[in-house]
Order: sequence, then C-alpha cells, then structure tokens
Amino acid sequence: MERSPTASSASRSGLPRVRTAQAPHDEAGALDRLADALGRDLAFLALFVSSDADFAAVMAGAAERYPGAVVTGCTTAGEIGGGGYAEGAIVAVGLPRDHFVAVPILVPDLDAFDGQTLVGDMIRARTTLMAQAPRWGHEFAFLLVDGLSVREDELVAALAPGLGPVPLFGGSAGDGSRFRETLVALGGEVLRHAAVLCMIRTDCEVEVFTLNHLRPTATRMVVTEADPSRRIVRQINAEPAAREYARVLGKDPEQLSAFTFAAHPVVVRFGGTHHVRAIQRMLDNGDLVFFSAIDEGLVLTLAEPEDMAAHLERELARIGRGRQAEAIWACDCILRRLEAEQTQQTRALSAVLARNRVVGFSTYGEQINGMHVNQTMTGIAIFAPENEE
Repeated sequence: MERSPTASSASRSGLPRVRTAQAPHDEAGALDRLADALGRDLAFLALFVSSDADFAAVMAGAAERYPGAVVTGCTTAGEIGGGGYAEGAIVAVGLPRDHFVAVPILVPDLDAFDGQTLVGDMIRARTTLMAQAPRWGHEFAFLLVDGLSVREDELVAALAPGLGPVPLFGGSAGDGSRFRETLVALGGEVLRHAAVLCMIRTDCEVEVFTLNHLRPTATRMVVTEADPSRRIVRQINAEPAAREYARVLGKDPEQLSAFTFAAHPVVVRFGGTHHVRAIQRMLDNGDLVFFSAIDEGLVLTLAEPEDMAAHLERELARIGRGRQAEAIWACDCILRRLEAEQTQQTRALSAVLARNRVVGFSTYGEQINGMHVNQTMTGIAIFAPENEE
C-alpha cells in the first residue's frame, strides 16, 4: 500500500513523512517489497505481523535491513492496511530520521519488572531525545505488550509516573482467534511475556486518542466472586457468571460466543468515565475470562453499541479538526472486528479506515496513558509540522 508523496507530505528524501506499507506474509520477497516502499532512512519501524507468519524470520530480516533504526513488532489478531481490515499480512509503519527520533525500553519479563527502574529509564530516554532534537516540540510513547500475559494493567500503572506530559498509546499482541501464543520483538529478539516501550520525539503535530462506540445502559450487575490474578469472574449477582450474564441478556448460556461478548459488552465507571471490561471467553465450567482487570465488588454496566462506521467517521473527523493526517496509527480491539463481522459492517468500516489513512493491527487489549482498556481503538494521528501546513 505504498502511497505517493505529495508536496505537502514529503520529507527531504521525497518520500512521505510517515511511511506505511503492507505485503502478504507468505509472499516471496515480502520484506524487500516493504523496504522499497518505506525507504532506508528510518529512525523507527513497527511491524504488525499476521500470527500465521514466521514472526522470528520477519523480525530478523527487518532488523538486518534497518540496522540504524529502532525496529519493533508483534503478532496480531488481524491487521489494518491500506484498504482497511486485512488478514494474513505484514503491515509496516516507518518514521524517517528527518522528522523523528526514538529510544526503546525493553521489559523482558513482565513478572519481574521494577517500576522505579522503568521510570528512571523513561526519564533518561526523554533526556536523550531532547538532546538529539532540542528544537522539536512533540513527544509520544508507543507500547507493545504480550497479549496473553495478564500483566498489562500493572505495567501501564508502573509506567504512568514516568510519562510526565507525554501521551502513551499501545496494543496487546494477538494470535488471531486462537489465544495460544502472542509475541513481541525488539530488533531481531523475539520475546514472550514481555513488552517494548518506545519513546519518540518529532517536529510533526501529533494527537493521541482513544475511542469506543458503546453507551452504558441502566442494566447493572455485581461481581461477587472472582480470581483477579487470572482475570476470571466466577459469580455475578451471586450466581454462576456465564449463566447470570446470559440471563441478563435473555440468552441461553450454551449459546454464548465471542460474537455475543463483542455485541453485549460491559463497562465500569472510573473517575466519572465508563471504561470497557470486555469478556474474552467462557470456560467449560461457566466462568468468564476478561481481557483486563476485574475484581470482586466491581459494578458492571451493560452497554449498547452505536453504529460503528458512523461513529468512527465522526470521531476521526473530530480528531483531525479539518486537517488531513499524514497517517493514523491505530491499535484496534479484536472485539471491534468481530462485531463488525457480525453486523456486516466490515466493508463500511474498512472504507472509513482507508479514507482516513488508518493503519495498525487488531489487538487483545489497548493501552492509553496509564490505563489498559478493551473494545476500543487507541492510536495517534500524525500531522504535518505546524509551520509547513
């Protein structure tokens, strides 16, 4: 999906300020095709790789082709490319040195990280970036994390004190609809149960955002028994969790599926705002596994969806405020994709994504500043530098 540079969007190399490209994961020479579209002058490269691909080989090849860049990537639950939702692809986002500098921070073991050490690393990274590009005034942080780690909530809470005014967005790596193995990488090093945080500075205007199309209803439930360490809810309203959730919906518990969970999410209220607590799957014993933190006593409010395509069009227009983004780089929950399939809106959503230059991947969860969330899209819109608009 190489895009032609224009006078308003080209860097000194003649290529766009934000480079995006994609290729089928099983195409011979896929990495060379991506490199031809991206150029060789990158400060940063992110690869969102189908879980059907040889992820280690893809990341090793990318690191070899871009030895001077920060190269990171993850496996996905689907990709977002030039035509919207995609499957079986490698999608790349490249940021050139003319407009971006980046410093990575590796969290190699999500059970053993030290929050104070991470905050110190983040402060040092920001100092390094400021020294490298003192005249550039915009910063953001991008996080990739193992989507089966059950540690995203603790990680983003630990990172929050080190962010200062820097906005953070990110996504949890996926494994299609299998939920067996999710991987992240820094350079050619592929890791499980790990995360990669990238601190980035630029002269481009940026806006980090989060959006969802869900409205809370008056229907509430209470978690009465849970295993928070595994994100498992055993009882709701003092009844077996799946059976009670199905009763509230007026459905047969035996018919609960990923499509049901996507179409009938629950939200919780924190700080005056509702946040989605999406259900990942039902266990054989009737327990419910959630995508993010859950605990006993939590009040769950049933939510109902707006029209996804109309909502997305409206929200992306609001983010742009009349400007055309160079690109919008997004982490989009797998449940949004599943809902689009169930409601036959995949084509309409893909058209909205393509018109707005959205690229990225479908996730097992999303991060925004100090929170881990679900059934949302988080991302960043990147615009031309203010003095060049």
